[in-house]
Amino acid sequence: MTASPLHRLPAIALATLSFAIATALASAPAQAQDIVSPRATASSPASAPDASGSTPDSTPTSLDAVVVEATRLRTVPAFDTPASTATIDLDGERAGADGDVSEVLRGVPGLLARDRQNLAQDTQLSIRGFGARATFGVRGLRLYADGIPASMPDGQGQLSHFSLAGAERIEVLRGPFSALHGNSSGGVVSIHSADGQAGDPWRLRATVGSDGTWTGAARLLGGNDVVGYNLSLSRLDTDGWRDHSAARRDVANLKLGFDLGDRRSLDLVLNHVDIPEARDPLGLTAQQVRENPRQAVANAYLYDTRKSVRQSQAGAVFEQGFGQAQALRLSAWGGDREVTQVLPIPPAPQRNPLHSGGVIDLDNRYAGYDARWSWSGSLADRPLEVAAGIAGERQRQRRRGFENFVGDALGVRGALRRDERNEVETEDLYAQAWWRFAPRWSLLLGARRSEVEFTSRDGYVTAGNPDDSGRVDYSETSPVAGITFAPSEHLRIYASAGRGFETPTFNELSYRADGGAGLAFGLRPAVSDNYELGLKWRTATGGQLEAALFRADTDDEIAVATNVAGRSSYRNAGGARRQGVELSWLQPLGDAWDLQLAATRLEAEFRGGGVDAGAIVPGARIPGVPERQGFARLQWNAGGPWTAALEAEAIGDVVVNDAGTEAASGYGLLHMEASRRWNTSAGPLRVFARVDNVLDRDHIGSVIVNEGNGRFYEPGAGRTWLLGLEWQLDRR
Repeated sequence: MTASPLHRLPAIALATLSFAIATALASAPAQAQDIVSPRATASSPASAPDASGSTPDSTPTSLDAVVVEATRLRTVPAFDTPASTATIDLDGERAGADGDVSEVLRGVPGLLARDRQNLAQDTQLSIRGFGARATFGVRGLRLYADGIPASMPDGQGQLSHFSLAGAERIEVLRGPFSALHGNSSGGVVSIHSADGQAGDPWRLRATVGSDGTWTGAARLLGGNDVVGYNLSLSRLDTDGWRDHSAARRDVANLKLGFDLGDRRSLDLVLNHVDIPEARDPLGLTAQQVRENPRQAVANAYLYDTRKSVRQSQAGAVFEQGFGQAQALRLSAWGGDREVTQVLPIPPAPQRNPLHSGGVIDLDNRYAGYDARWSWSGSLADRPLEVAAGIAGERQRQRRRGFENFVGDALGVRGALRRDERNEVETEDLYAQAWWRFAPRWSLLLGARRSEVEFTSRDGYVTAGNPDDSGRVDYSETSPVAGITFAPSEHLRIYASAGRGFETPTFNELSYRADGGAGLAFGLRPAVSDNYELGLKWRTATGGQLEAALFRADTDDEIAVATNVAGRSSYRNAGGARRQGVELSWLQPLGDAWDLQLAATRLEAEFRGGGVDAGAIVPGARIPGVPERQGFARLQWNAGGPWTAALEAEAIGDVVVNDAGTEAASGYGLLHMEASRRWNTSAGPLRVFARVDNVLDRDHIGSVIVNEGNGRFYEPGAGRTWLLGLEWQLDRR
């Protein structure tokens, strides 16, 4: 990887030219008597359908013109794409706090977004079981914000800087069924801010709710014929549902769109998030959950466990059209993310000269670019779209570790115990084509070549701690293919196959499972072969039905080896299989009612065969992945000032360790909301209210996989309420 990627442009052009020429329904689990169980239940076999989710607030509309950008197909409607996609409209009248992305991702089959009730660890996000092992942040998936990657070059991502205040929609692609995404592409979640236009209203929003939680947000939207702007500012402040979980988060997002004429455009995106000090209550044991699910463990107070995060990034996307058929898209971005975390590690283990301390200090600087050419025309008088490009990213990380004590004082920064300068570089070449080769048939073909290099330079070398510098290279070619058949105007049937490539992240490389110092360079990337068979159907009454069967077979599955006191190490657990069925249905019921349903049946298990698998038994369930998941929303809107909705969600039991000796029981929750709108001379004024977990059911909101002290469980909130006010200022 010493050669510049620019030297490969002739090869890309040649490859592109050659390429162009060659061209379960889940049932709601019964409420358990106990929210944790001593033994996991046996899994039952599953097949698999998929579906695209839809906004809870919107009425069904024609899908003909809807192009989901997450597929990276510029001219192909989502309805004709051989993949499972979802679009969640965020520009309507919502009744949530906009405090966590999990609020708006309900109702997408195959996707699980779990609010940890802990801002120190961010939302737990997984798609078809990929990403479920993450103890914090997001792994195994690609995240984007206004076209700029929210996943860093090593594959580690976070949702904390997603600005719901300024967002227009979120798009979801389930599975690696586009060649235009890179490392960690088990699925894609992409948020898009609204484009400002002349006369757009400004929006002010505030909420108050349970546990001292309040939010304030403003979206300033507008523009003229040349420039559009969208500035959003928001603050979330909470005492936390659990003890020792108070936090504050400030997010600012600015999107400027310039129409430069002659089919040229430029988008500039600036983003900043600041979480000055989020307390971490840590996980609980099963007994502690039974005693008091709102408690924090003693060590959380003793060491004042907490995390501080500050991130700033900027990006630019330039597009230039050539004639009516070609376009060039150039994007570049860069940013800095600083993280400081205090862990509850006692002083005694830190006496080991190889120990890296109990305070983590990370400074990540990252940058990247993507250059993509696309062409829309015809081949044999049939529509054809071709895209090809080159992408590169670099991340430079300084990782330092400190003791978390000074004398008898605990939870403070002490002596230096680790000092590394780590770097990851990626280089990717990709090409993709879509061709309607017959009136009822279309074909998608693509491939991506990825090269990833991790390097570590050890700056903390002592007599008892040797130099642990080193490097490791990963590479993979990931093909994708899909075919779509259109039996009628309103029905599509498709089949797809694609390869996913997931390297370990820096956080997964940072601690060796054997307790030694330095990075775990022995970890291998996980490679998955994915298959999907699905259908998409629109009814004459405006209904939308989508279903899919899927399977993913993974070699060198990356799994949690140990997880103690907030510090995780990882290993390759041999093979794994994820297979299942997904279903979504959106149906208007008369003029005033809309019904939305989503269901997932997912069987995720280890397959064995790995030299590092240890005690993992082939056929054992993969921890952190529920077998069943369901969602229903019934909304009433008669066109007047009042709206109301009733939601139900159900999640099956979740195994929490490789041995399957414990599990979080399944649960079902009920939520309610209502709103009232007044039209004033200054613009619409809306008051809304929401009650979550109406029946006040005890449940486990998320789990910490393989937690070494048995503190697997992060309880979900009981009954909570929210009251909000939203004012759209009419500036015309």
